[in-house]
Amino acid sequence: MKSANKKGTVKKVLHYVGRYRVHLAFSIILAAASVACTLYIPVLAGKAIDEIIGAGRVNFAGLTPYLYTIAILAIVSAAAQWVMNTLNNRITFRVVRDIRNVAMEKIQILPLSYIDSRPAGETVSRIIADADQFADGLLMGFTQLFTGVVTILGTLGFMIAINYKIAIVVVVLTPLSLFAARFIAKRTYSMFKQQSQTRGEQTAYIEETVGEMKTVAAFSREEKCLEEFDEINERYAKHSLKAIFFSSITNPTTRFVNSVVYAVVALTGAVAAIGGAITVGGLSCFLSYANQYTKPFNEISGVIAELQNALACAERLFELVEQEPQKPDEPDAVEFSDVEGNVSLENVEFSYTKGKELIKDLNLSVKSGSRVAIVGPTGCGKTTLVNLLMRFYDVDGGKISIDGVDINNATRRSLRRSYGMVLQDTWLKNGTVRENIAMGRPEASDEEIIAAAKASHAHSFIKRLPQGYDTVISDEASGLSQGQKQLLCITRVMLCLPPMLILDEATSSIDTRTEIRIQQAFSTMMQGRTSFIVAHRLSTIKNADVILVMKNGKIIEQGNHAELMARGGFYKELYDSRLDA
Repeated sequence: MKSANKKGTVKKVLHYVGRYRVHLAFSIILAAASVACTLYIPVLAGKAIDEIIGAGRVNFAGLTPYLYTIAILAIVSAAAQWVMNTLNNRITFRVVRDIRNVAMEKIQILPLSYIDSRPAGETVSRIIADADQFADGLLMGFTQLFTGVVTILGTLGFMIAINYKIAIVVVVLTPLSLFAARFIAKRTYSMFKQQSQTRGEQTAYIEETVGEMKTVAAFSREEKCLEEFDEINERYAKHSLKAIFFSSITNPTTRFVNSVVYAVVALTGAVAAIGGAITVGGLSCFLSYANQYTKPFNEISGVIAELQNALACAERLFELVEQEPQKPDEPDAVEFSDVEGNVSLENVEFSYTKGKELIKDLNLSVKSGSRVAIVGPTGCGKTTLVNLLMRFYDVDGGKISIDGVDINNATRRSLRRSYGMVLQDTWLKNGTVRENIAMGRPEASDEEIIAAAKASHAHSFIKRLPQGYDTVISDEASGLSQGQKQLLCITRVMLCLPPMLILDEATSSIDTRTEIRIQQAFSTMMQGRTSFIVAHRLSTIKNADVILVMKNGKIIEQGNHAELMARGGFYKELYDSRLDA
């Protein structure tokens, strides 16, 4: 199974490399040229040695041309190798760039169920760390593998031409080093895969801990976090040491075998030279070839070990790239425009986990311009309903319609642009305040952005920032309070003013005075717009046209505040139990 996975990974890598076949062809030609020059130098050196007959008996007229030719060939070989390495770098990093682009594109179309079920740090590790490791192995492969193979073939040809009997000795003994390298490489692949997986787990844990350091400190979990990190770190060190140790055995093993080969060739050649079967210059040339012939075996063995790591990392990358994407929009999918906001849910069924029912037989009809509040205990399905309305998840049964059109028959883009959404969890991108506000309408003018900020009561604190609307902020290191971040998220929606709104605990991080102002702004914004309001503070939803009371994935009560209180049911129990009611 592992062998099949490795072969499949190699084919996928070759598919990406194949896009740069022209560069690859030039690289191979340059490798051949470099090796040819390098290999011809020993021939010239051997002939130059034969021109040195003895003390005071040197044929300088015959020796000088050989020396000049050797110098020229050395320069040509170095130039060819430099250009070849440049091409190899270009191929390697373009291949990695392409795979990273594909991985990032795939993340944009993956179902949210995949994203929600995995730590973000683990996915980041695949795209960053694994891609870098893959690049290192691929570059070493291009740089040394081609040159090594051409060198082996070239030196073998020259050795046969000089003395085929001694060449046979070399050919018979040298493959022993390849067998040793192959034996070790087979066992290192799984070790490098374990190393890569543990590195992803480590990255995820670090991101999780650093991102929630306040929570860690608040619950005095520092020592426990260190213990958990030490355990992961220990496993990573164990897998890394094991993989590196076994892969590092390869080179010394092949060097030992090659040294034995060189000693045998030297002894055999010396006997042949004494018998007159080969000249001293020829023997010198042959020994040089024997050394060059065995050297690539050392390099290739090192490449093979490194490639195991690269292929293990590539496999994790391709696992991400080949994940099943979300169901694409149909070719004839409807584009929502001029939405009135009539929303209907008919016999909707949904569960995050098969066999674990969450929403069943949910029916709801919302008229255009209505304000619909959704309340209920934690885990009753409030946020899940929002996810289904936005089609972050598709229903398992039944259908959701907008203006009579099944949302599964419409494009996701047009559906989501029809909603303005403010969540309890805020998110700001790395950019200026202006860019963050204009995320939904990049073409908006400064006047429109400022008007939206004033409507959301964010303008006053934005003006106090160092560069006002040009202040660069990010989600993690913005220097803004949680409430200020939420105000910016509300301003985004104020700027877009879509036909429908979803407010999921939209004012949870805002002080009471500002919340009153925001509620007034929301009231203005919600005029004529279908609005879904998810709130734990029941005092914020008294003015809703319809209040849906959910429990265990079902709507158990429905009506306005006065009606539900008069009924004396579950809603009244909830309302009476809230201190802020």
